[in-house]
Amino acid sequence: MNVRQTRQNEWQFDYFSENYHQFEGDFYKYSALDTPLSFLADDILLTMASSGKPYFRLNKESAKDGRDHYFLFRIKMVDPKVFNRTFVYVGTTTQLKSGRRG
Repeated sequence: MNVRQTRQNEWQFDYFSENYHQFEGDFYKYSALDTPLSFLADDILLTMASSGKPYFRLNKESAKDGRDHYFLFRIKMVDPKVFNRTFVYVGTTTQLKSGRRG
C-alpha cells in the first residue's frame, strides 16, 4: 500500500456543504478542462496536503479566460486527536499576495 492510499482518508473536502457547491461552480466557471472535478478531487487534495498550501492553481493554459486562478481553502481539523483535515473553500483569486505563494 503506498503513502497516497494510506493517507487518503486524512484529507477531504466538505462535499455536502454550501462552500463545496460554490467551489464546484467556480471551478466550472473558469476551467476549460474536459475532466470532471470529481475525477480531479483526489489529486487536488493530495497536492494541497503534500505541499502544505491551502490553495491550488488552475493554470492559464487550462482556464477559459487565459488567466491563472487560485482556489483558496482554509483547513479545518475537527478533532486534534484524529489527524483528519477538511479543506473548506473560501474563494478564488487571480493573484496571490507575495507572502502566500511560498
